[in-house]
Amino acid sequence: MSTVPAEAEAEILAELRRLRARVPQLTGALAASADGLVLAQDSAATESESVAALTAAALAVAQRLSDSTGQGGFRELLVRGEHGYVATYAAGEAAVLTLIAEPRLNVGRLHLEARRSSLRIAELIDHTLGRRGPAAPPA
Repeated sequence: MSTVPAEAEAEILAELRRLRARVPQLTGALAASADGLVLAQDSAATESESVAALTAAALAVAQRLSDSTGQGGFRELLVRGEHGYVATYAAGEAAVLTLIAEPRLNVGRLHLEARRSSLRIAELIDHTLGRRGPAAPPA
């Protein structure tokens, strides 16, 4: 399931759980590689492999859109549906954080907390992969 060592997966999962505790309207949280492999997930209701694959596809389109409009590298994507939100945040170069939330969500709070968590997840992954330097530019 995961492309990171078990210890890193446990730390990423702990971060997802802390994020869900800070934003109670979240119904699911998933960290995935940029190519769609699940790294860790905290949700019983969501099919994590499907969501990770769809996130990778959405990420590719979002990256192209951001690049072609001169907005620079991908940072985040927010989708609002009839029954709630799906939000994806860059977690460094190698991963993304995807969150599923209820419709009564405070989007500003989501962005604040998710940006912090995505930076932490990027740091965990970069440390695991032996990378040095900043995980991602500040949002």
